[in-house]
Amino acid sequence: MKLQLTLLEARVLGVLIEKEITTPDQYPLSLNALVNACNQKTNRDPVMSLDEATVQETLDGLSKRHLVMERGGFGSRVMKYRHRMCNGDHNPIQMTAQEVAVMAELMLRGPQTPGELRSRAQRLASFTDLGDIETTLELLATREGSPYVVKLPKSPGAREARYCQLLTGEPDLEALAAAHTLVVAANAVDAPEASAAVLERIHTLESQVRALTARLDAIAPLRAPDNES
Repeated sequence: MKLQLTLLEARVLGVLIEKEITTPDQYPLSLNALVNACNQKTNRDPVMSLDEATVQETLDGLSKRHLVMERGGFGSRVMKYRHRMCNGDHNPIQMTAQEVAVMAELMLRGPQTPGELRSRAQRLASFTDLGDIETTLELLATREGSPYVVKLPKSPGAREARYCQLLTGEPDLEALAAAHTLVVAANAVDAPEASAAVLERIHTLESQVRALTARLDAIAPLRAPDNES
């Protein structure tokens, strides 16, 4: 059965996977630590501003699907959380350390090129060279029964094609193409300073749109019963 996640579920699971690897002494995570990690301004795209209630609701949904496990801290009443998404006897996905690293980066930072993934995923797993990343992406894209990533159409003028994870559904190719058109237009600005300013503004707007989409995606199930009546 193919695993389907909302954008917020992907952010929470991606964070739990990341912190399990990078800060094992602080894992599992408390709700407060998880909220802070979800809202990090580094290694995140889009940058979000989630509150505890939203993250707790997302955790509750993941717990019901057995993708997150609650764990009370020894001698403490603070509940902590660990993921059950990949590996382990009862987890739905089995992956190598390199596959986990690539998937976590795609869940946390959106579509990326192999070159970007090589530099960013090194903190989560060891990759010898770009070939390791490309092999890992190929294995994820050709998983029998249900691929986990897809190679996006190469944008005009781009040196590398980007890859996108499929746990949150098929990518919106029209939106990605529109975003690329804006970037190309910004690069065409004569003054370097103006070009940089336009690119920064575009990046900010894109992040805001993705963040709003994630929030709408999270509340959509709550409105479903009204649509059925």
